[in-house]
Amino acid sequence: MKTVFFDVDTLIDFVFPAGALYVPGAEKRLGAVIALTRHAAAMGIPILATTDAHAENDPEFRSWPPHAIAGTLGQRKPADTLLDGHVTVPPAASRLGIGGAPQVILQKQTLDCFESPLLAPLLERLPADRYVVYGFVTEYCVRFAALGLLKTGRRVELVTDAIECLRREDAERTYAEFESGGGRLTTTAEVLR
Repeated sequence: MKTVFFDVDTLIDFVFPAGALYVPGAEKRLGAVIALTRHAAAMGIPILATTDAHAENDPEFRSWPPHAIAGTLGQRKPADTLLDGHVTVPPAASRLGIGGAPQVILQKQTLDCFESPLLAPLLERLPADRYVVYGFVTEYCVRFAALGLLKTGRRVELVTDAIECLRREDAERTYAEFESGGGRLTTTAEVLR
């Protein structure tokens, strides 16, 4: 079974308390994200990651505080979540020069990664029978990614100890919606086995 790990918005601005849009408790989940990253590298599992890459006057900032402004420290992934040889695909890329990169980072400008016209071609270039999803934030970007991947008809697993939410009740609704759509909840330990 061909597996692709899907790392959603593991960004400094979300993970660390000094971040512009810190998700309380996210730093406690970072160890699981790092373990998944190392496992993928060791097993030759490709990682498709998303990161926000907002302009300073991004329309999203009408709903959220400014965060993940392209080129800032907060927009970067923590160093331990990056693989050597990773490739970054900016929002305005005209072609996908990803070669055999072990990790492809798709920069996006909206909550829903499926609004990026580059995601569908990336999924075709990195075909999978199984997607393992983790990152931040459960009831927003992770939800869009997990539910969107379910629509591909592939097996999708959500790693519950490698994600964090802003509101527990919203996360529970996300889990229920995900499972009712055919998704499977799992843990880092299960994935690493």
